[in-house]
Amino acid sequence: MRFFDRTQMPLAARAFNEAEMLVCRYFRLTGDELRKNRYDVKTLAFLEEHEVKDGAFAHLCKYVYEKPGLDRSDGPGGFDFYRVCLQDNVILDAVDRAGSFVRFSPLMLYIAAHELIHVLRFGSGLSDFDAPAEEKEQEEKLVHSLTRSALQLVRHGDLDIVFECFSGEFSLGDLCN
Repeated sequence: MRFFDRTQMPLAARAFNEAEMLVCRYFRLTGDELRKNRYDVKTLAFLEEHEVKDGAFAHLCKYVYEKPGLDRSDGPGGFDFYRVCLQDNVILDAVDRAGSFVRFSPLMLYIAAHELIHVLRFGSGLSDFDAPAEEKEQEEKLVHSLTRSALQLVRHGDLDIVFECFSGEFSLGDLCN
């Protein structure tokens, strides 16, 4: 297994910080509104076994927390919590296979924005985390389109290449296999 090194960890954190700002701006949200959708981000070195997923750049897990001692008949008392599980090895392998074609930072920005949009959509009820596979495929297409739109403010050559890779003409998934 490959893990992000000490130079890549801050780049990944910066990508999520930038993605938060861009997603908030695109959806006209405040930072507090985004944080109402509780989530965290972990890299491969800190994931539980069930949070590791081969072939994906990131895997989103949903956890439901209940208040201790609360009887479900009393009504809602807990909250949903999402974990963005970065698959360092898959991301690094894709960057390596692409050579100079795809760089780490723009790919991480795309991944961060994409996952944050999922968190927003699941947290707001716009999409069902437990939807059937066919609905999940449609959701992925929609989230890709929303991600592309949210990142329009920072478009540059390196990000354009990432967009092209996710457009279907050339697949970053091919770089993972």
